[in-house]
Amino acid sequence: MAARSGPRVARHLASSSGASLLNGPRPIDALIEARWVIPVEPLGMTLENAAIAVHEGRILEVCPQERARARYAPRARYQCPRHALLPGFVNAHTHAAMTLLRGLADDLPLMVWLERHVWPAERKWISPSFVRDGTELAIAEMLRGGTTCFNDMYFFPDVVARTAAEHGMRAVVGMIVVEFPTPWAETTAEYISKGLAVHDAYRDDPLVSTAFAPHAPYSVADATLTKVRQLADQLDVPIHMHVHESAEEVAQIGQRPLARLAELGLLTPALLAVHATQLEPVEIEQLARHGATVVHCPESNLKLASGWCPVARLAQAGVNLALGTDGAASNNDLDMLSEMRTAALLAKSVAGDPAAVTAAQVLSMATLGGARALGLGEDIGALTPGRWADIIAIDLSAARTQPLFDPISQIVYAASSELVSDVWIAGRHLVEGGRLTRLDVGEIVARASAWQARIAPDFAHS
Repeated sequence: MAARSGPRVARHLASSSGASLLNGPRPIDALIEARWVIPVEPLGMTLENAAIAVHEGRILEVCPQERARARYAPRARYQCPRHALLPGFVNAHTHAAMTLLRGLADDLPLMVWLERHVWPAERKWISPSFVRDGTELAIAEMLRGGTTCFNDMYFFPDVVARTAAEHGMRAVVGMIVVEFPTPWAETTAEYISKGLAVHDAYRDDPLVSTAFAPHAPYSVADATLTKVRQLADQLDVPIHMHVHESAEEVAQIGQRPLARLAELGLLTPALLAVHATQLEPVEIEQLARHGATVVHCPESNLKLASGWCPVARLAQAGVNLALGTDGAASNNDLDMLSEMRTAALLAKSVAGDPAAVTAAQVLSMATLGGARALGLGEDIGALTPGRWADIIAIDLSAARTQPLFDPISQIVYAASSELVSDVWIAGRHLVEGGRLTRLDVGEIVARASAWQARIAPDFAHS
């Protein structure tokens, strides 16, 4: 990407003598100055000519630039005069490794897409190397588009966790559970035991955490769901699950899925109900009353014609809302900026109200809403002191974002992922001037091309 889009960087070491002065500037790791800072909390706030002080991976202060310059002696100073700083996006539902199945079977109904194309491909090709290469491809795409945390549901979560940690990416990896054998596990007991081993391995990791990920009501039995609920309660982790994804799914089960989950004790603040395109008014009230989250995946829902999530009614009821891309096999990208715009426009159309679901609300869904859903709301999702410094810079000087009257509206309705110039996760600079600092994109793309050459012959005539 063009260097012009990145911030100006001045690096210097704070002097040891200065650090010892009682009233001198405080040495810190970094100071990031920008034309605008959008903290997300409180909703809709935009700070002009502000700075973020970062030390030991966390935000110390957000304040006017002049005050920050007087108060801090940063080792690195980033000046972003055309940019908005905001929290990194939280992709609250994806299947990262499915980037390697991107475009495999487009323009098909959900169950045909799954049963005739995706599941056969997975049975043949899923392996630790497939998951590693697909996850690396996903991380490269997500970082470049401003996503700093993703909530994953896929096989070999140990590989996903290891790959994310290696590249400095924040991730919540799903302890997936289904009733049928896959290359990851043969039985539900094995799914659970292997998932718990991943949880134990990363219980103290600063970047990687876990959630239970029972696939869907139609693919997980009552006894298994009961066990998942008991373990999730013990471990205090979320439960990430496709719920009310399509009318076909609801009809297939017979009983309304949410009613079944309520009977089994899964309708709690730990539940992330993904898609939720088939909701009756009483179910919206149930979700609000029990404190569950709905993860909205508008572009995947539209592409598979799965239905429309009633986002405006959910928001009015007080349901926590998060945003996800779903996997690249059904979207076909992992672009949260695009997802925000689609979510805002679709919500207005479904509600029949152009004032429904504002740009500020959608930005909150893509950041703080996802963080809260994952139990990370005190650590990420907003630019406030004490939270991890998961920060992105968006260059708003491009022609497509001019003239600029409202930075939040411009980000949601006009910006694109190419305008994300810089990304920090826990204070580490992972995208600098549009360039990934810890990933070799050429090598990642070459491996993806090799997988395409292997997989394509199986589906040439399907």
